[in-house]
Amino acid sequence: MQRGVISTFKGLGVFVVVAVVSAAAALFSQSLFAADQSRAKELIKNSCASCHRFEGKPDSRFNLRAPDLIWAGSKYQRSWLIGWLTGKEQPLYAKGYRWDLSEGFTKHPTVSESDANALADHFGKQYKDRRVKVGAFDVSKVTAMEVEFGRGAYKAHACIGCHVIEEHGKIIGGPQSASLVEAGHRYNMDWLFRFGQNPQDFTPHSGEFLADATEPQLRAVIGFLAVQGVKDFKYYEPWTSKEFQNASVDRGKLLYKEYCSQCHGATGHGDGPAVSGLEPKPAVHANIQFDKLPMEYLYNVVNHGGRSVGKSTTMPYWGLTIGQQGVADVIAYLKATFKGGTEAAAATPAGALSGVCPQPRNTQQAPSEFLAKANPLPASAEHTQAGKKLFMETAKPLACVNCHGQKGDGAGPIGAALVPPPRNFTCAATMNDIPDGQLFWIVNNGSTGTGMMPFPELSDREVWQLIHYLRSLAK
Repeated sequence: MQRGVISTFKGLGVFVVVAVVSAAAALFSQSLFAADQSRAKELIKNSCASCHRFEGKPDSRFNLRAPDLIWAGSKYQRSWLIGWLTGKEQPLYAKGYRWDLSEGFTKHPTVSESDANALADHFGKQYKDRRVKVGAFDVSKVTAMEVEFGRGAYKAHACIGCHVIEEHGKIIGGPQSASLVEAGHRYNMDWLFRFGQNPQDFTPHSGEFLADATEPQLRAVIGFLAVQGVKDFKYYEPWTSKEFQNASVDRGKLLYKEYCSQCHGATGHGDGPAVSGLEPKPAVHANIQFDKLPMEYLYNVVNHGGRSVGKSTTMPYWGLTIGQQGVADVIAYLKATFKGGTEAAAATPAGALSGVCPQPRNTQQAPSEFLAKANPLPASAEHTQAGKKLFMETAKPLACVNCHGQKGDGAGPIGAALVPPPRNFTCAATMNDIPDGQLFWIVNNGSTGTGMMPFPELSDREVWQLIHYLRSLAK
């Protein structure tokens, strides 16, 4: 027989062997899956179904023994479900699912790892909710600002009345219903979004509340819940999107004329027709060094409005009106057109320069309980350095350096646009007369009638660290 023919037969032999082995492996895998499914059905029938329902229509909690699992395949993330079934997750109902019958949670039965995987597979195949649209909520597009909006909406719409969350290391809220402390790694957000549209569709007449919230507000709340319990959550940064890559200064110039000039003026000098009736006055764009401001801040103030960064609520949220491409175009125009610098210095009213010392200011006085506070942290290098990092980089919604400047003298990229000018922290003659408690209150609440925004998300410890750094600047 020729050598080529022999090689061909050998090749065919290998192919046949591989095919036979692959087929056997597939059959073996199928038989294992079938066995797992059989085991899952057995567990559901003999154990789970004694408390949970797996079919039927939504019913009141007062007629149930445990949460319905009719839609379990759409509701839970697989990793959390396996952890729950094997006893590795925290109890969900501090007062018990049927809080009307008992005080305190009932320990959930546990199963082996293999049984938990079998149940998770079975749920994923057999208990999908047809009402849930896959991809309705894109977790990869959740932004840090939307989460903060969601935090506010979560509280404003009374979700916190029944569900607990973690905030600054503390558990807050009413423990009557499911804990949401670890919601971000427990729920499928597509399901949670559908649930939020009308909770009564799932558990009618059980105290579930239908909020008078718009879809953007609901999405913000779901975004807020998506980060609960998720360490190092990767936030979406819209300013890295294709719209910003394709931004046009020319289109931005036209949008600025159509929308922004009515307040900020045609040339950005804050002299638009609406100015006479506004307090505080619109920002003087001509005095701002836009190219030196963080993109996150610029995006938030244009897309989400002044309220998003603690500024005036008369600055609208333009994102819905001009779209993401419009937001990108306007920011491109701002950065290319307004540079501040010498023009800003010339335009600043006499006597209002940031470096003035002493720097008189009719600032609202803090309540007496705050004025009595003294910084509880020692003035150590560690605390001062932590305060410096907040001042220069990490304080939200905007690092202090952007208004108060690298030296703390009020000469930041935005400083010349603000009337009155930002506080000059290098002026000891002024700073020595301001109590710690007054500074603490202003950082938390902002200063009415000035450009000083509130920083409510800073912990008390961070505020005191920041104050140590501010004190270190006075000369």
